Amino acid sequence: MTDDRRPSDLEDLDAKLRAARGRHGGKPDRAGLASDKSGLSIAFRIGVELVAALAIGVAIGWLLDRWLGSSPWLLILFFVFGAAAGIMNVFRVAKGYGGAVGYRKSGSDAAGKDGKD
Repeated sequence: MTDDRRPSDLEDLDAKLRAARGRHGGKPDRAGLASDKSGLSIAFRIGVELVAALAIGVAIGWLLDRWLGSSPWLLILFFVFGAAAGIMNVFRVAKGYGGAVGYRKSGSDAAGKDGKD
């Protein structure tokens, strides 16, 4: 009995969704959030990636120094590796390479320009 009203309810919902999409430029965004990133979110990501790379490098160096008994040398070495990895991650974020395969910009036609895939 409620099946008789169901298609009209779905049509009403479809009409409401179309009207809402029309008011917001015609393209739906993810879960109502803005599709482009704000400056604060990019700054937070850069800070987290730099600190995380340094922390992981220092932790690996410290653990290897304790295990091998080569106190501060591996810690210093892995601190430099962590700093390099963090700077490389910051560079990738700043250039817009989101970690895509081959470090290509996502959504660009970089693969199609040279004819190779």
